Amino acid sequence: MLSEQFYETLFLIRRVEEEAARIYPTDKIRSPMHLSIGQESVSVGVCAALRAEDVVFGTYRCHALYLAKGGDLKKMVAELYGKYSGCAKGKGGSMHLIDPAAGVLGSSAIVGTTIPQAVGYALALKYQRKPAIVACFFGDGAVEEGAFHESLNFAVLKKLPILFVCENNFYAIHSHILTRQPTANVIDRAKAYGIPVAQHDGNDIAGLHTATKSAADAIRNGGGPQFFECLTYRWREHVGIAEDYHTGYRTREEAQPWHDNDPVAKLAAQLDAQQRQAIEARVEERIRESFAYAEAEPFPEVSALYEDVLKES
Repeated sequence: MLSEQFYETLFLIRRVEEEAARIYPTDKIRSPMHLSIGQESVSVGVCAALRAEDVVFGTYRCHALYLAKGGDLKKMVAELYGKYSGCAKGKGGSMHLIDPAAGVLGSSAIVGTTIPQAVGYALALKYQRKPAIVACFFGDGAVEEGAFHESLNFAVLKKLPILFVCENNFYAIHSHILTRQPTANVIDRAKAYGIPVAQHDGNDIAGLHTATKSAADAIRNGGGPQFFECLTYRWREHVGIAEDYHTGYRTREEAQPWHDNDPVAKLAAQLDAQQRQAIEARVEERIRESFAYAEAEPFPEVSALYEDVLKES
């Protein structure tokens, strides 16, 4: 059942990040982390509607996207630890997760940079006449980058097979969207390029899944790109593991409705108790194995600095 699938993926992402947050103060995790807690359902709802051959590009807040698309959990945790068996050989850390076999073609610490990369990949798919599509994830801050506007314009002109997914959590680091833009409505900016747009509740995982399936079918059939604005909210600080309401740029009262509408808790309540316990036990075992694997794996040798630097002809 879809509800069980959704819950297993959501619970996996939530618990992996909670475990990473627990370990983070020990300094075993060598990479800065931007946690997805609170935003997980956007990635899960969209990725559950994609095919295996479809690909995704993400932001530095990429744990949820990586896992939702089927990225290797052991390689992800090893990457957080900076180990050579990590998905980027210990060189990328939390913000640069990649798993081509699962269709995760990369994330970046620089705002907006994966948007033109995703468009380029979509152009290649069109030239090759492949049935796959691209889903490109980015935050509301990226909408203010020139690359965003150039990419949307090009994608619409060329009718490229790409779904743009804006995870609008209302903040670019500590700046609320209304201090940076005249309105909080991102879809109006996208609409100006003649692209079909839709705004979604990012916590409505079933609705987002249905909408993505419909959009993906249209894109796959040559209809050109589409744009989703998914309203969501991060629970932790911009980078790190703590809450940050004491800093004054946002309030706990603002966040409370998002906590009350937590899709992980809501889905858990909908499942049969035995089903839920079986899912949770399975997930917890995977997490234990993955963190034990990362602890035991070696760090890269110094010689690894010279690997993957140049492409040999």
